Amino acid sequence: MNLGSRLIERRLKLDPPRTRDLVVERDLRVPMADGVELLADRWAPRAGGEGLPTALLRTPYGRSGPFGMFMARPLAERGYQVLIQSVRGGFGSGGTFDPLRQEREDGLATLEWLVRQPWFGDSIVLYGPSYLGYVQWAVADRLPPQVKAMIPQATESALTLGFLEKDAFSLETPFGWGVLVGTQERRGAMFRQAGQARKTRRALRTLPLGEADVAAIGHRSDYIQDILAHDAADPRWSGVDHRDRVAAVTVPVSLIGGWFDIFLPGQLRDFRTLQDAERHAHLTVGPWTHLDFNDTAVREAVEFGLPHARSEQPPERAPVRLYVMGEESWREFGSWPPSGYETQRFHLQPDGALSAEAPRESAPDTYRYDPADPTPAAGGVRMVKDSGRVDNAALEARADVLTYTTEALAEDVEVVGEVNAEIWFQSSLPHADVFVRLCDVDPDGRSTNVCDGLISLSAADELSCAHVRLWPTAQLFKRGHRIRVQISSGAFPRYARNPGTGEPHATATTLRPATQSVHHGPAHPSAILLPIRRDTPSTAAAPDPVRQGDQS
Repeated sequence: MNLGSRLIERRLKLDPPRTRDLVVERDLRVPMADGVELLADRWAPRAGGEGLPTALLRTPYGRSGPFGMFMARPLAERGYQVLIQSVRGGFGSGGTFDPLRQEREDGLATLEWLVRQPWFGDSIVLYGPSYLGYVQWAVADRLPPQVKAMIPQATESALTLGFLEKDAFSLETPFGWGVLVGTQERRGAMFRQAGQARKTRRALRTLPLGEADVAAIGHRSDYIQDILAHDAADPRWSGVDHRDRVAAVTVPVSLIGGWFDIFLPGQLRDFRTLQDAERHAHLTVGPWTHLDFNDTAVREAVEFGLPHARSEQPPERAPVRLYVMGEESWREFGSWPPSGYETQRFHLQPDGALSAEAPRESAPDTYRYDPADPTPAAGGVRMVKDSGRVDNAALEARADVLTYTTEALAEDVEVVGEVNAEIWFQSSLPHADVFVRLCDVDPDGRSTNVCDGLISLSAADELSCAHVRLWPTAQLFKRGHRIRVQISSGAFPRYARNPGTGEPHATATTLRPATQSVHHGPAHPSAILLPIRRDTPSTAAAPDPVRQGDQS
């Protein structure tokens, strides 16, 4: 076990622990309100574990193996006892797993049980990423007094709903997650991940999509059928949206996210809700994807969670800590979005130019989009190996991708905040998508993606302004670099390909190519809107206020 402890310490670049000598109590039975029992493991120091603050993790991904080692062990070695529980219907817990819908009642029952245990001290910290963070929000407005802090990481209070917007269906992530939870308990699943990933990629091209779950996992999945048939506003999702609980939180909250995380917009919304309600909240956003695993959350559990659990004050820091890409350094701010930034329009110009000048008269640019050969996703906000910052050369070489680029910058341009685009667009078909990506082009011509977004139009054959919300960002475009905007009609399979017919996603079988037109000129001023720092920023890196850990 000490070898595993040392490997985790090295992998996460952690300080040495207080102890490596732990005891694990397996398969504790936690009764729910309806009599179903959920299984949990308790990790604690062998000596002096009783009475320590308890970190509670509720997970659909299992309690043992690498998950328990990397999630529970680091905390149990550094001042906590840890209760890691399998949610209903998974890894030995009773009942049937119905994603998202049972976590409020089961979470409240777990807290009620926990505070009655003889080894329990007097404090709880809710902890964990992704689904493990969502379950925290599910109970956030009814926390018992023993809960002293929450540390939700790479998550948000509405979870799946962010992928199911009617005008921007993000297919790959919820489908892939449905495949994961549908196959993870199969014998040898860990060793078959590569094969399953290939099978999933092929399944995403299935027509109709309503049969893709069978192609990927061999049987129907209620969750996958739901995400294909019901958008975010559908009553089918009632009860899984916990946004209205955020403002009612009374304990300190530290949110941790990434610029390329799938849940970032919702997480920033949750933080703004806490800000507006004048709650005690911290926000940390690094250059990470959803699957990046580093020391940040463990450090926050020790430096933020433990002091609150002991009724002490944690080290002082600004409410917001952001990693500014391009500058590659951490910066502290007083709020999100930060003050001191003003929106500036960069207009699309003739001949693929981009500038802050007024748009010049020009003919529209056109391209052909074919859903049978859809514009591919490259890097960005995904839960696959190809995610985060990547070279966009191959993508930009495609005939179905337009690019608009500034001259080399005479001075640094710092962009921090919400990014939007207004694109005057027309298609030969009524149904079409507009995908916009912001890139940083270095002096050698390498184009690296910064943030992006997509909107689906239902009257695209009429010339109109498409308002595209891109992912928020913090990016320094250095002097000598160029700012680039890409425009296309998809990023498959991250977003579902638009068949051009208006058929529902689950049942569409016909794929129709379309001619797309992007207009730019005085009458149709297509532009990207960037929140730019008012004063001229320094190009020197600011002192790093936290250890960065493994930032891939």
